Amino acid sequence: MNNNIILDVHEKPKSIAAWIFMSLQHVFAMFGATVLVPILTGLPVGVTLIASGIGTLIYIFFTKAKAPVFLGSSFAFILAIQASTVTNLDGTKDFSAAYFGLMAVGIIYVVVGIIIKFVGKDWINKILPPVVVGPMIMIIGLVLAPVAINSAGLSGTGGFQAPLIALITFVTVIVISIYTRGIVKIIPFLIAIVVGYAASVSLGVVSFSEVFSGVDFFIIPDFKLVGTYNMNLSAVLMFTPIAFVTIAEHIGNHTVLSQILNRDLLKDPGLDNTLIGDGVATFVSAALGGPANTTYGENTGVVAMTKVASVWVTGLAAVFAIMLGFFGYIQAFILSIPNGVLGGITIVLYGLIAANGVKVLVEQRVNMADMKNLIIVGAMLVIGLGGAEIHLNSSVSLTGMSLAALVGIVLNLVLNINFKKKPINT
Repeated sequence: MNNNIILDVHEKPKSIAAWIFMSLQHVFAMFGATVLVPILTGLPVGVTLIASGIGTLIYIFFTKAKAPVFLGSSFAFILAIQASTVTNLDGTKDFSAAYFGLMAVGIIYVVVGIIIKFVGKDWINKILPPVVVGPMIMIIGLVLAPVAINSAGLSGTGGFQAPLIALITFVTVIVISIYTRGIVKIIPFLIAIVVGYAASVSLGVVSFSEVFSGVDFFIIPDFKLVGTYNMNLSAVLMFTPIAFVTIAEHIGNHTVLSQILNRDLLKDPGLDNTLIGDGVATFVSAALGGPANTTYGENTGVVAMTKVASVWVTGLAAVFAIMLGFFGYIQAFILSIPNGVLGGITIVLYGLIAANGVKVLVEQRVNMADMKNLIIVGAMLVIGLGGAEIHLNSSVSLTGMSLAALVGIVLNLVLNINFKKKPINT
């Protein structure tokens, strides 16, 4: 056992009260970010929470309960979900293409996991080096920037309420993230939503009487089961490149957690098993009508802070997440959050996503004085942010993130070919 760990991976809390409290910490840590994905995309909130909990339990099963990981909804696929969503004439949204794309992502995780099981993981680093992964992450955040600006009411139209609410929310996130400690520090988005919501109520933007009118305490989530929607090949091409970005994220999160636990999780339970668990969880989530699952750094932060690494704790947190998916009042509150609040949150969130792409380049010491690296990063950013689009046929096209990822991978492989001829012996 690691002497720095208070409660090791397989150890069960002795006190039921302490067990519940420690699990609730994980729920608080993941809740704000997990529900933010359905808020921004329109996916069912209840299904997202349930899929998150089920996904975590699936992960625990496939990793033989050897890693205290919590799976929440992934931000990396927000743009792809929004782009693939169709708004019907009656105002309802059709997520069929997104669900199909996300199921394909789950299958990709599983396939990559199986390949790693037999041939190892070195090939991933060759296809996705930091010089390619960094710009991919930057594009995910920067392409979403106009959405944040519009939500915050900073597009030059509308009244003062949305910008003011966005400012209050924005400042709250900053203050909590930088100047607080403990559990408060790891839930800045959740607290900022509450503060921004309170400001919205005081400004008359939200009325409690309308929000909770006709809402039942217990409800059945709006599941969208696989087989009830059409398949879409274009969605696969749109989502596939992002899957490799989240695979890199998956590896990074497990590397950090390995350092915290002082044991190599990439060897035991093994990267193959962690990816397969993540992939099956994502497939099941999409098959139920939820977003992609991903390993949550927020919950890894809880483990680092509390030194509690028990899978019993993360498992109970997963059960709590499933239960929350059936509470009508919670979902009514979430769906009533004004755009100004979302704007303040997403200015920070999307900026952090883009900044994390820069962080990858810096931490991995990518030599930006090397012209090859400058060309790869520059080409990816222009293609990803410039609205590039190539139609392969009437129903299949490569756009934005997908095309930028493909260009980055090909450029990196081609520019690093050694064309120098070996000297001829005479």
